[in-house]
Amino acid sequence: MSASVYSSHVPAIGAAIDHGKTAEPYWAPMFAGFEPSKAWMKTHRPDVVFLVYNDHATNFDLSVIPTFAIGTAAEFEPADEGYGARPVPKVIGHPELASHIAQSVIQQGFDLTLVNELKVDHGLTVPMNLMFGTPAEWPVRVIPFHVNVVQYPVPSGARCFALGQAIRRAIESFDQPLNVQIWGTGGMSHQLQGPRAGLINREWDNAFLDRLIADPQDLSAMPHIDYVREAGSEGIELVMWLIARGAMADAGGGRSPRVAHRFYHVPASNTAVGHLILENQA
Repeated sequence: MSASVYSSHVPAIGAAIDHGKTAEPYWAPMFAGFEPSKAWMKTHRPDVVFLVYNDHATNFDLSVIPTFAIGTAAEFEPADEGYGARPVPKVIGHPELASHIAQSVIQQGFDLTLVNELKVDHGLTVPMNLMFGTPAEWPVRVIPFHVNVVQYPVPSGARCFALGQAIRRAIESFDQPLNVQIWGTGGMSHQLQGPRAGLINREWDNAFLDRLIADPQDLSAMPHIDYVREAGSEGIELVMWLIARGAMADAGGGRSPRVAHRFYHVPASNTAVGHLILENQA
């Protein structure tokens, strides 16, 4: 595991990209914050991205919602989320590594749902755009990993952090020398409905980033109610960042990671956009 990437996955970001609005005054500052990330990616491109996101009723509606689901297929088509499929390349998976991770993580006590047919929505494709632009084909293979942060009960931060540790052990035990990054997506503070619709909490968001870098173990103990109270009803998506953080070397006794890039911007469609790149150090 070489690095972890953290990013919001606001659907309006994808629409801005698809409709050529990235240079407009509203959007330009946000996209500028990801230019260093694209430059970083050119010299730190992995073989595989293990991408943690949440499905937005594309594959899992309220009739069936797995807590954790891993995509094990060879490829994943972009989903039609009501406006036609986004004009982005199909996602190429890594069935061998995905199956190995599933086997290892399940044996470590985490019950995963195996998904052999999956369409990927903006939760996955928007972060890919932000890190790679919109190429003719994605330059990496991707393992999609869905987390339920829509229907309560959702997994605790502590469970997510421990799952990240299990994923790191699984990847390290794979018998091929692959460069793998893990990405945690979603968030930051936002609420899409009710009296607090439009809530954004800059101070809390940046304190979350500070704690995510310096003391993720302690951060993982924060209860759900704190996310909802301080970051809005959709702020709970940030538990997915703890999966990525748990997969870093220091969570297993290694050295603290290096902060390669940090960025924060509001608003993007009534959402706070947070972004972080952490590199493992040898």
